[in-house]
Amino acid sequence: AGMGIGRAVALTLAEAGYDVTVHCNGSVERAQAVRQEIQAMGRRCEIVRADLSRPEEAAALFERHEALFGRLDAFVANAGLTVKGRFEEMRPEEIDRVFSVNFRGTYLCIQKAAALMKKCGARGSIVVISSNHYRMHHPLCSVYASLKAGLNKMAEHAALEYGKYGIRVNVIAPGVIDTDMMAGFTAEDRAALAEETPVERLGEPDEIARTMVFLADEASGYITGQVLGVNGGLVI
Repeated sequence: AGMGIGRAVALTLAEAGYDVTVHCNGSVERAQAVRQEIQAMGRRCEIVRADLSRPEEAAALFERHEALFGRLDAFVANAGLTVKGRFEEMRPEEIDRVFSVNFRGTYLCIQKAAALMKKCGARGSIVVISSNHYRMHHPLCSVYASLKAGLNKMAEHAALEYGKYGIRVNVIAPGVIDTDMMAGFTAEDRAALAEETPVERLGEPDEIARTMVFLADEASGYITGQVLGVNGGLVI
């Protein structure tokens, strides 16, 4: 949660009254900056570093959170990475690298988040950040897109099993969001992406974050197992 969508979600949840654990792996300095912003709001914020490709570190993330806060009401599974390449050229180690974070890491985090929610009696909300790639087909993204589609199915199964505990599991599938990951895009590239989108603009991280806050709130208490596309109509 040190940058991009994760940062926006952390800050917006803090604005909504949540204390927040900010997870990071490589972006420690950015996570520290987010913590400072949240603490300036008068909310509590702690940083926990973990490599989610390692199951033991994924487990330790939630153990540390429980030790710090004692309970969990909302969890956002936002960690992910992209390795692009032609289908015929993707190497096993590249496939495994993306799988270990984007799919297995998310699966294990949902397990741990739900277990902690059950333990503390929270009627919690788990939100997985997927992608418009689950419906669209972009060159060089076969592994990334396939795993994002898998996340949607994973969330449906989790929603099915955890609903009886009052734990809801949903997916936000963003479109093209104007984050740090677009730093290398030219003005022409950005204009072309906006032109492809019915609303004729890129999305903002805050728009994903506000959707997350809605899904965390009891206002969405009858919504679970759903994939909510926040994409400006791009997939149509």
